Amino acid sequence: MVERIGISLEKDLLEQFDRLIAEKRYANRSEAVRDLIRDALVQREWKEGGARAEQVAVVTLVYDHDSSSLSQKLAHIQHENHRAVVSALHVHMDPHNCLEVLVLRGKAQAIVQMGDGLVATKGVKFGKFIPATTGEGLA
Repeated sequence: MVERIGISLEKDLLEQFDRLIAEKRYANRSEAVRDLIRDALVQREWKEGGARAEQVAVVTLVYDHDSSSLSQKLAHIQHENHRAVVSALHVHMDPHNCLEVLVLRGKAQAIVQMGDGLVATKGVKFGKFIPATTGEGLA
């Protein structure tokens, strides 16, 4: 069952939101608001789940494979935490840059620590840790 609600926003904020909706190609404002709510609920799930709760996450990394032993450092971190790495995808973006996408599973504290360690490794040009969810409990 869908419930209808109303919200009040300042004109400038609504205009910015409408631009965001257009950029992301949402069908309507309701879909965009639902997506924002789901994101907030996933963040809460991670915080309330506790450090020992089983979680999943994605880590994306972009780096120059020619950087002094960076590939080996990243591989070493992954091997140290091999039970947490469910899947890894390595893409050669151009003659120098690589994209690595890792799916992690394990205790929240451990995979956050691993993800943060990978992202913070010297030489990583871009890194992002993205908490995920099974979607259980989300509509």
